Amino acid sequence: MEFLLGIAGAAALLIWAVRLVRTGVERGFAAQLRIWLKHSARNRLLAAGTGMGAAVLLQSSTAVAVLTSNFVAKGGLSATVGLAILLGADVGSAVVTQVLVVRQAALIPILLLIGVILFMRGTGSVRQVGRILIGLALIFVSLDMIRAATGPLVENPATQVVMGYLGRDLMTAFVLGAGFAWIVHSSVAAVLLFVTLAGQSVLPIGAAAAMILGANLGGAFIAYVLTLSAPLESRRMVVGNLVLRGGGAMVLTLLVAARPDLLGILGATAARQTINLHLVFNLVLALLALPLTGPLLAVLRQVMTEKPITNGGLQPTSALDPAAMDRPQRALDCAARELLGMGQKIEQMLITVEPLYDRWDAAAGKLIQEQDKTIKTMHLDVKLYLAQLGQTGLKEHLGRRSIELVSLSASLESASDAIARTMLKLAQRLDRQQLTFSPQGRREISDFADRVQGNVQLALNVLMNQNPAEARELIAAKEKIRQVEQKLQRSHIGRLRQGLVESIDTSNIHQETLRALKQVNTAFAMVGYPIVEKSGDLLESRLADT
Repeated sequence: MEFLLGIAGAAALLIWAVRLVRTGVERGFAAQLRIWLKHSARNRLLAAGTGMGAAVLLQSSTAVAVLTSNFVAKGGLSATVGLAILLGADVGSAVVTQVLVVRQAALIPILLLIGVILFMRGTGSVRQVGRILIGLALIFVSLDMIRAATGPLVENPATQVVMGYLGRDLMTAFVLGAGFAWIVHSSVAAVLLFVTLAGQSVLPIGAAAAMILGANLGGAFIAYVLTLSAPLESRRMVVGNLVLRGGGAMVLTLLVAARPDLLGILGATAARQTINLHLVFNLVLALLALPLTGPLLAVLRQVMTEKPITNGGLQPTSALDPAAMDRPQRALDCAARELLGMGQKIEQMLITVEPLYDRWDAAAGKLIQEQDKTIKTMHLDVKLYLAQLGQTGLKEHLGRRSIELVSLSASLESASDAIARTMLKLAQRLDRQQLTFSPQGRREISDFADRVQGNVQLALNVLMNQNPAEARELIAAKEKIRQVEQKLQRSHIGRLRQGLVESIDTSNIHQETLRALKQVNTAFAMVGYPIVEKSGDLLESRLADT
């Protein structure tokens, strides 16, 4: 029982520490990562290198797969480039395990000391750097805990029987490795655990190798499940990675079972052999598969076809339930669900309008206008619903919540206006007058729009989970957007001074687009203010105290 508690606690700490590092990177540097990935479309080798770097930072190839899936869904990347990014991300996650498996006992107190200071004293990205350093230190601590817990097992007869069986039945070990990686939702954590057990002579070298290869299949399957609701082209990309990584892992497991002596060329110790196997497998797979990404996706397009979807004559339904009027809390929850639907529609409008700046599509423009009309109808319905609810008499806290929802509904309606009445008309004007942005100006608008889209997604998450930490992050991102918008305006003025013809012709369109995107971001940032106000994290005024 003492051993089980020790190993379970150590494994839990390892899983949480890996997630802590990923959370710090996502919260502090998500916008930069998104822009970095989006600009990797020049060639497959660059895309693979970008994916590798992103996975090293996020310590998760799954997180890179989800980000890339969003880009492919929005048309920002082709599925071929996306698959190349995923292959590079697999190599990046293997590089991470190479770094983390090295025992660095002296580094632990340094990382903890600096990390805690930055986290407690810093703000914004500095605070997230502190979170990352704390996570790295806890990864090293958890690995030491695993070594300590498994030490007495080396000579245990029962352990030798069980592990000996896994050493003889590599396919069972492969399945266990895949299942564990799926359960903990982290192939990095799974590989680190298996390598540590092999280094302690608890796991036979063959079983550890099979479980590590199984963790590769489990890691690829995690991304597959997380993107089941994504558009078909995104799913083809993820399935392609699952086929390559999972199929390659199965083939290599059979090879290891037939020729276990091959592991000897990968290192002198069991730990070194298994960790090197993980890196060599993903690196060789990426090099062999990169030229095949196009043909593989062509095959998947034949296999994975779009199925026609019919609604059976059903009309869209509203979340505003009149029967909930006698239960105010439930009625307010219904209003919040309706606002979430509004937000999702506006997010889709934002995704649809951005490509129209490059190529006008009348059908897409009409769809945005229809969505805007729907948003206005939903806004009116929410106001009337909450006004009717207020007639019944609400407790003070419920009354405040009702006012918050009405205000948020108005903010979302203004975001819809900014897209349909400003951005859409500007895109149409570009096409009508046959104007084009300067390359730098177009890149700036694209990157800025991507930042705003990321904040919109965060706002929808906050609307659902009401998480104070994420609400703070959302409001901090609003200030960051303001700073970036000012920087881009200055950059545009600089190009005007240089006399660039494209910048002069599209000057008003460029500036108005930036302002419209900023307005959309501000509207969604309003989701966070009531939450941080309740938690006491909101100042009364930004004005200096005189």
